[in-house]
Amino acid sequence: MACISTRPSPGLPLPATEPAPADEVQAELAQLRYENRKLQRINAALIERIESGVTRGSDPYAAFQHSVVLAEQVRERTDALNQAMAELKAGNQLLSEARLRAETAHQHLIDAIESISDAFILFDRNLRMVLCNSRFKAFWENRRVRIIPGMRLAEVRRLMTSSGLFSEEPRSPTDEHLLYRQHNGRWLQVNERPTCEGGRVILFTDITEVKLSETLRREQAVAQKSHLLQRAVDNLSQGVAMVNADGVLELWNRRFLELSGLAPVAAHRPFADVIADSELRLLTPESRDDSGRVVHECEQRLFDGRMLEIRTHPLPTGGFVNTFTDITERYLHAKALSESERWIRLITDHVPALIAYLNADLVYEFTNKVYEQWYCWPSGLMLGQSLRQAHSEQHYQRLEAYVAQALAGESVTFEFPETNISGQERHMLRSYVPNRLASGEVVGIFVLIRDITERRNTAQALHQAYQHLELRVRERTAELTSLNEQLLREIEERRRAEARLREAKHEADQANLSKTKFLAAVSHDLLQPLNAARLFTSALLERRDPQASAQLVRNVSNSLEDVENLLGTLVDISKLDAGVITADVAPFALAELMDNLAAEYAQVARSEGLALHFIGCSVVVRSDIQLLARILRNLLSNAIRYTPSGRVVLGCRRQPGRVRIEVWDTGIGIAEEHLEEMFQEFKRGAVQRPDQDRGLGLGLAIVEKIAGILGHRIAVRSRPGKGSVFSVEVPLSTTAPIARAQHAVCESMLECLRGARVWVLDNDAAICAGMRTLLEGWGCCVITALSEQDLARQVDNYHADADLLIADYHLDDDCNGVDAVARINARRARALPALMITANYSNELKQQIRERGHTLMHKPIRPMKLKTAMSHLLATRALKGSTS
Repeated sequence: MACISTRPSPGLPLPATEPAPADEVQAELAQLRYENRKLQRINAALIERIESGVTRGSDPYAAFQHSVVLAEQVRERTDALNQAMAELKAGNQLLSEARLRAETAHQHLIDAIESISDAFILFDRNLRMVLCNSRFKAFWENRRVRIIPGMRLAEVRRLMTSSGLFSEEPRSPTDEHLLYRQHNGRWLQVNERPTCEGGRVILFTDITEVKLSETLRREQAVAQKSHLLQRAVDNLSQGVAMVNADGVLELWNRRFLELSGLAPVAAHRPFADVIADSELRLLTPESRDDSGRVVHECEQRLFDGRMLEIRTHPLPTGGFVNTFTDITERYLHAKALSESERWIRLITDHVPALIAYLNADLVYEFTNKVYEQWYCWPSGLMLGQSLRQAHSEQHYQRLEAYVAQALAGESVTFEFPETNISGQERHMLRSYVPNRLASGEVVGIFVLIRDITERRNTAQALHQAYQHLELRVRERTAELTSLNEQLLREIEERRRAEARLREAKHEADQANLSKTKFLAAVSHDLLQPLNAARLFTSALLERRDPQASAQLVRNVSNSLEDVENLLGTLVDISKLDAGVITADVAPFALAELMDNLAAEYAQVARSEGLALHFIGCSVVVRSDIQLLARILRNLLSNAIRYTPSGRVVLGCRRQPGRVRIEVWDTGIGIAEEHLEEMFQEFKRGAVQRPDQDRGLGLGLAIVEKIAGILGHRIAVRSRPGKGSVFSVEVPLSTTAPIARAQHAVCESMLECLRGARVWVLDNDAAICAGMRTLLEGWGCCVITALSEQDLARQVDNYHADADLLIADYHLDDDCNGVDAVARINARRARALPALMITANYSNELKQQIRERGHTLMHKPIRPMKLKTAMSHLLATRALKGSTS
């Protein structure tokens, strides 16, 4: 704003006197230069202020118009200054012309003030009014107030408020301008600026249109934000209800109406009344449970079975917001996860070893039942305890160095003497396997502990026997040195005996070494699928996508299947080495076995993208059908595992007195130098498929041991990159085969499962639940019972209609399934076909069940084998019913 001095200036009219002296002209010229510079600074400041938008709330156009006027004034003053300088050079005779120009400039200033659209008042250094424009005077036209020059600023302000013409509006601390509202509703913005001489310049700018446009924009912005907020809330997957401080429902979305089952809700209803009309629970920030604690979230099951999570969130301004989340899918996933964890616990609790898991802070996160019983801890109480807390300080110090090695990423195996609960000192073989992430970081330790006391005692006994034998040999050699040829023969005989003993000791050492390698390998491979199952179940908790969750459940199932295979291999090797498996050799039709294997592994091959070709054979052979099936299953599994693409062929070649069963594949093949060692334990082909290499290399070792029991010869031919041929030679039989149950599967037999009425008798509730889920998935009508009495109550004392009975051999109260089936069929008019399930592999039990005419299956049960056996029994029953 221009600073205008109240003292006489060259632009104001002067009295007509003689020409002023030269010093007065110089003084006046200096004054004009000063005012010119001042106007230039003011002009620059105004232009900068307009361009930067600093002036708040003022009309930009009015400010620019004012700056133009001032710029015009600056130019006029500059012209006057130049003219004055010219007149000064010309002499005093031009002074009168300079005065005339000054008067013209003053008049221009008056015109400029009158031309601006703002009301204008100028006060001198004593705050007395010097002049004002007509716009300011127009404010007072209808008022009995006279505004004249010389009035003080305070008097003008008092008249403005006391006359009722203006009412001052409150302003924020950051607002630089006063706002007045006139009685006619117009808005004025007051800008005050001091002059260079201490006076004041006041401008009254009409901003009514600006205020109205701002109010309109503000209302439109609020409406738009409200609309956007409602749209955002309506697109949430959660139900949302916002309640004000008075308990009235102000905002809700469509999801809330869907979950509550309400029709459109009227606005401004009490929230408690709205909730009362639905099945939802009322939850507020003041809600408390039965113990008096404040509850901010809860879960509620709806009548249709859905699970909701309800949360309340208090608002800073009063009131609260409730969210309603459908957690049905998460609840079902958690239930499936709990079932998976139960199966993992069931498996590890029955492994004859101490298994635990420690995190990076050496805190127990998992212990099996054997581990807790060894250290005399109640079930689950070790979880959350650190290694130092769970054991004595002395015990921890003995383990500390090995634990540090495992945390550094090194697998550690060492022997450690410990005292059991009975006070006996036992030698324990400990294995610490680090759990690494993909980045290499160690986040925990797998602990596997086995009792090797008997193995150590056996080794010591062998060593002592060997030393005693050497002593005896030396004594006898000293005594018989005097004998002639007989003595020499006896010495030679002793030497041969000693060589045989050394060979036997070497074989025993090799067997112990093999067992040690096996336990070390199984400690890692057994914990790997358990770790994978734990990771998949943790990821399952965080996933919400059903397809991703289904994939994780399949991964957990694969990991558990790997554990099952490893445990089965462990049992087979133990039984074969202990010699408890004997062959039950009998004649049977080879097609009976081959047809079942072809049907079973055709589906396995298709799931791997392979084709299984089968060439049937009608000969009768002498062998153990169960053991021979184990050999062929291992050969078929290896062929499918190591064949990336192509086909697998199962067929027979007749030879004099025998038949050679062959398994061909188009897989990766085996190098010739590795063919001899393929049937050794822990040996696998030199070329392997990384995505399929999950075994211990014991499959072919089991094949060779079983073939040795049966007396069958195993052979192999292979070319790397072309494929392999494994064969087993079985002697032909001259006698007729014993009648056996046929297990050939066809589509018509599988149709028998749909609608079949099946009774399941097992003393394990979890097994009953699993069988019910599996069989109902095949379309069966299932009744499960934990005892004979429980089954009798459910099926009208065994008189209800049924098609098949599945019974476990080991029942409660020293009962067995064979006797239970006999008692049930004794009360029925028509006996039910029975399928016996057991973990007992003895030949006596096989013979007993075979004599009763039942079908036998060994645990663990594979669904495909179970489906085949059930289909055959149901088809046989239907055939007998039709002929009768």
